[in-house]
Amino acid sequence: MSSRARARIDPPILLVEDKDSLRTMLRHALEAQGHTVVEARDQPEAEAALKASHPAIVLSDLRLPEGDGLGVLRAAKDFEPELPVIVMTAYGSIQDAVAAMREGALDFLAKPVDPDVLLLMVERALVQRRLTTENILLKEELAQRRGAPQIVGDDPKLKAVSVSLHRAAATDTTVLIEGESGTGKELFARALHMLSPRADGPFVAINCAAIPETLLETELFGYEKGAFTGAANRKLGKFELAHRGTLFLDEIGDLPLPLQAKILRALEEKRFERVGGTSPLQVDVRVVAATNRNLKAAVAARQYREDLYFRLSVFPVTIPPLRERSSDIATLARYFIEKYCRDLNKKPLILAPAAEEELRTYPWPGNVRELQNCIERSVILTDGDTIHPRHLNLSFRAAAAQLATEQASPWDKIDLSGTLAEASRRVNGEVERRKIERALKDAAGNRARAADMLQVNFKVLTSKLREYGLE
Repeated sequence: MSSRARARIDPPILLVEDKDSLRTMLRHALEAQGHTVVEARDQPEAEAALKASHPAIVLSDLRLPEGDGLGVLRAAKDFEPELPVIVMTAYGSIQDAVAAMREGALDFLAKPVDPDVLLLMVERALVQRRLTTENILLKEELAQRRGAPQIVGDDPKLKAVSVSLHRAAATDTTVLIEGESGTGKELFARALHMLSPRADGPFVAINCAAIPETLLETELFGYEKGAFTGAANRKLGKFELAHRGTLFLDEIGDLPLPLQAKILRALEEKRFERVGGTSPLQVDVRVVAATNRNLKAAVAARQYREDLYFRLSVFPVTIPPLRERSSDIATLARYFIEKYCRDLNKKPLILAPAAEEELRTYPWPGNVRELQNCIERSVILTDGDTIHPRHLNLSFRAAAAQLATEQASPWDKIDLSGTLAEASRRVNGEVERRKIERALKDAAGNRARAADMLQVNFKVLTSKLREYGLE
């Protein structure tokens, strides 16, 4: 492949260097080999360039006038975990480069920079990136042949989740999938299973919130004959049924406290007893859990066991809500249109530009599940060959959502996590801040007059303004 052709195909290289002369020299060396270069002089410029250009490689100096190379490295890894980062450092700061390598840098380059060594490193980084991408694609293709669900979307946040799933799939570690309702947590759990060495084993799912507390223990661990009235035969629980496969514990945040200790023991020892049994049973199970709750807050409020939370969240993965990946909405919509046209034996439909715009601007509180239901209904209602805004009925949905928001209790918006003292401090602080803001507005910004209205002395008001950042 010619260097000119490669420049059109490969994403750019992000070059972060504050010295103009060195940055120009490095850019010329890279461009001479057919690479496209995007430049930044400090960490804030680099972070903006990451989002705007989606680079193939990041080449960053460790010492920058604002921020530093480690900050650029972390931002790059947050943006895309597999993004190769090469750091440059002065000869006397090799220890800093070693620290960067520990945080995920691919390599480091000592100054003064040798252009030939730089180009060699860049080529090696590009090869590694291509191999990583090809490996992910091959795994996904194999998993889909085995029946894995298709995850639709090209948003960088979704791609980062995909990379995390591939990393986790190769291990037997416990994975906690976090995300709002409707984001497709079970879909991702099934994909994780199909990408793993356990793909030929069973995938067993149980919704911890959908089963009454009195029955949940027997569903998870099974029971022996005669364990209680009505137990006429032995029943195997989900842990046994998932032997040599994956057990998916959905809505794990709603697990009752009495059961949390038993789940913890089963996770740590891979052994348990059936209800009414005396002999411990050993199982080989990989556990994937999911929740739409903030488990950290539940732990702080003593509603959830801290040791279980830490055991579940060995490898946390957060699924972004649909509103945070709006570029995927039209892609998902067309995917669902094709699916439901096929399922309903209808001729292919197209999406009108006005309908696509409505889909993009709607906030989708129910996430992908809501979008899927909306498209299914639209396909059913459409008689012609085009889906128009009237078929989506989103104006009604938006009005209903607004009404629900207006009718919701204000207490639903208050963070009540933590101890009583902590929650009280937060609520009192918010009341004080809002009251002071209103007094200043009523006093047209006159602080002395606002202090009189609040019946506090001027010094106290000044201190509160500083405390709440209202100066």
